[in-house]
Amino acid sequence: MQRLIFGRWNAAVMTVTEESCMAQLGTEETIGTEASEPAESALSRLGSAASGLSSEEAQRRLAQFGPNAVRTHKANGWLVLGRQLRSPILILLFVTAGISLFLGDATNSVVIAVILVVSVGLGFSNEFRAERAAEALHSRVTHRAVVVRDGTPREVNVTELVPGDVVHLGLGSIVPADVRLLTSKDLLCDESILTGESQPVNKSPEPSQPGAALGDLTSCVLMGTVIQSGSCTGVVVTTGGRAEFGRIALGLGERQPQTEFQLGLKRFSFLLLQVAVALTTLIFIANLLLNRPLIESLLFSLAIAVGITPQLLPAVVSTSLATGTRQLAQRKVLVKRLVCIEDLGDMDTLVTDKTGTLTEGRITYTGALPVGPTATEADIFRLGLLATEADYSTPTTAAGQNPLDAALWESPEAAGFNGGRQRRVDLLPFDHQRRMTSVLVEEPGAPRTIITKGAPEQVLALCPDVSEQAQTLLEEQFAAGSRVVAVATRPAPGLQTVEPSDEHDLQLAGFLIFLDRPKANAAESLERLASLGISVKIATGDNPRVAEKVCADLGLDSGGTLTGSQIDELSDTALAAAARTASIFARVSPEQKARLIRLLRQEGRAVGFLGDGVNDALALHQADVGISVDSATDVAKDAADIVLLAKDLGVLAEGVMEGRRIFANTIKYVLMGTSSNFGNMFSAATASVALSFLPMLPGQILLNNLLYDSGQLAIPGDRVDKEQLYAPSHWNIGFIRRFMVLFGPISSLFDFATFALMLFAFHAVPGEFRAGWFIESIATQTLIIFAIRTRRVPFLRSRPSAGLLAASLGVVALGIFLPLSPLAAFLGFDPLPVPFFIALLAMIVVYLVLVELAKQWFFSRAAQLPPGVRRRGKSHHIHRRAARFSLPVPLPVSVPRIRNAPRPRRVRRPARGV
Repeated sequence: MQRLIFGRWNAAVMTVTEESCMAQLGTEETIGTEASEPAESALSRLGSAASGLSSEEAQRRLAQFGPNAVRTHKANGWLVLGRQLRSPILILLFVTAGISLFLGDATNSVVIAVILVVSVGLGFSNEFRAERAAEALHSRVTHRAVVVRDGTPREVNVTELVPGDVVHLGLGSIVPADVRLLTSKDLLCDESILTGESQPVNKSPEPSQPGAALGDLTSCVLMGTVIQSGSCTGVVVTTGGRAEFGRIALGLGERQPQTEFQLGLKRFSFLLLQVAVALTTLIFIANLLLNRPLIESLLFSLAIAVGITPQLLPAVVSTSLATGTRQLAQRKVLVKRLVCIEDLGDMDTLVTDKTGTLTEGRITYTGALPVGPTATEADIFRLGLLATEADYSTPTTAAGQNPLDAALWESPEAAGFNGGRQRRVDLLPFDHQRRMTSVLVEEPGAPRTIITKGAPEQVLALCPDVSEQAQTLLEEQFAAGSRVVAVATRPAPGLQTVEPSDEHDLQLAGFLIFLDRPKANAAESLERLASLGISVKIATGDNPRVAEKVCADLGLDSGGTLTGSQIDELSDTALAAAARTASIFARVSPEQKARLIRLLRQEGRAVGFLGDGVNDALALHQADVGISVDSATDVAKDAADIVLLAKDLGVLAEGVMEGRRIFANTIKYVLMGTSSNFGNMFSAATASVALSFLPMLPGQILLNNLLYDSGQLAIPGDRVDKEQLYAPSHWNIGFIRRFMVLFGPISSLFDFATFALMLFAFHAVPGEFRAGWFIESIATQTLIIFAIRTRRVPFLRSRPSAGLLAASLGVVALGIFLPLSPLAAFLGFDPLPVPFFIALLAMIVVYLVLVELAKQWFFSRAAQLPPGVRRRGKSHHIHRRAARFSLPVPLPVSVPRIRNAPRPRRVRRPARGV
């Protein structure tokens, strides 16, 4: 234990004038230089004191150094517009349309320009609206730190910390800046996010060696790392992009990271862009060889390229995610960032405590079992109350107590307790290594006594003489699913303080019995999670027999049980293998939970952790998706990505289904773009070479694409079949490519049938030909959504949403109306005979039947099953950790840099075995 006393520093520190302080800060410090200096020197050089900064000084420094932020979640309309206009094909089409206007083809050029402007505007408005929703979502979440200002501890937003601030950090806290330690108590810090070192690092205020590597700065705690045990006070040295974690995070970009959905879509769009460029080039060359006008050939080729590329795909994804946040909120699930929706849907393993999730979470005291010949139930109960951490010299309530102690104080028997005769001399609080609490008490006419209360396994190990009767009583209670606390004592005359070394030669007095009944709906919730392909594992501090009894009562199949002591004996490799099948982890510490989750993630699992206590923070940080509840401690809610308004696995299952629904709806749009839309553009390219005229004018192709895309903006609200929610889905470009190779040619086949019908049955002139194919194209590529959106028989076994049905039929109706409207001549269409529409109806029916048959064959093949697991790299967790240091405004363009100060060396060391 390391402690430094502040008092002797204050006088010297506070004599530093404001001007000299600011002059020193102008040369700014790095964590490397301060690590090797005494703690009092760090305070002095930073112009601070043990009483912290004044509020006015903190504001001045905030203006000088900028916010403690490495991310911005500000919705930027210009960036969204830039993404809409980023396509070189789109820019080239605008330029070519301008050239065409200059050369005299005003009608076609105006049509193209108007359609492109409307298309870009539609994509911009939807995507920007979704970004504004994401900004509002992120701004609702604030991350706080305890800082000393004006001599008083208070909570401030982490982005408001400045160099010189004195901060208090406790178990589970994420370090908000690079901090030089002033005091510490039993401090261990997890620095794996920076160093790759899997083992926690001991920290103390003693100066580090000059020039020490980043992982050896033992006198400092670094931004983005996690306090694994103990507590500390320190002074902030560097913030934001000047901190070591800040440099790494800014190296990955200032904006919030794209979701895996969006990255997958980017790869998919690049695939289609390659196809579009190749096809456009061939069409352009072929049309030039056929002696067609240069500008007309270029416009047509570029229009084909625009038709192939999914222009509104980003808007569809953003709208899906924004819709998902609203749907999740209605299901009592609050997400902090849009990326959390995907992580939730991706989850295939859930690690959770049993208290409050499998059980009611209302622990009640049911009685005491005395063991000694003279002890009574009342005696055991009184000893249990004396060994709580509550101050019983004053009127005591259960508020702030751990659940077992609270149950004692809330029981009817506690009303008759009189603590006035006993005086507590010292207290050794509970910790997860000892798993017990000890108190030193005295009362008139009796020697001082140590009372120890805790986990039976640990307490009984300190009792030399435990009868077989006591062991039998204990086993019976465990078998019944009761929670048991052992109480033991020993005389300690003359003892002034109690330490762990004093916990020996105890005499077992008896057991306190508690009950936490299984939840009525827990079995149903477990079945729902199992149906979603989620393996539930229980990590509890309770006895293994109790955990097994609760799981058996709820019908949760046990794949085996591991205890904390067994976990400590296993290497990482052995534990990873055992954790694949084991479903109960009992008597585990917070560090063991975090280690377990890390190893499950390394096995390729997408791991969620549900916890609500301070001691759950380590595991929440380690998981792919941390989940807490609205009634949880502030530390747990701060560490979580998702907050449930009710601690109920059923609510969590609803959230998982919503995450998967979003992916399922997004993939519908992708599959449409690779089937009918791609097939139609391929048909247009082929016809342009075979016919003596263009099968569709460039403006008509763009209009077709605009109508088609507009109708698909209703996809995010579509229904999803249950079987699509049973397992996580991942991007699989190979699957999409195979889908395109099968369904694209089917679409082209019916396009060629339409060509033959128009040329040989109706002897159509170019205007009629274009009108006929425009209607057939918009009808087939829009109506195919009803077949592609489900693996079932559409309408009969799977109904689309009313919005998607109305949007799709509305687009088809508009597509039929335009060639017949007064705008027909302006758009380049001629009227069509009535028999054409009869033939068109028959062709559409045959087309949809053929697509349905092909779909059934395609999905019946094992090769079309979803791919395996997706592993998240280190950057995923850096992005996730950096999200707490985010502002709703753009980050400053520049911040003051630290001059003439060496940076600590960054060393990545191999993880030590356990």
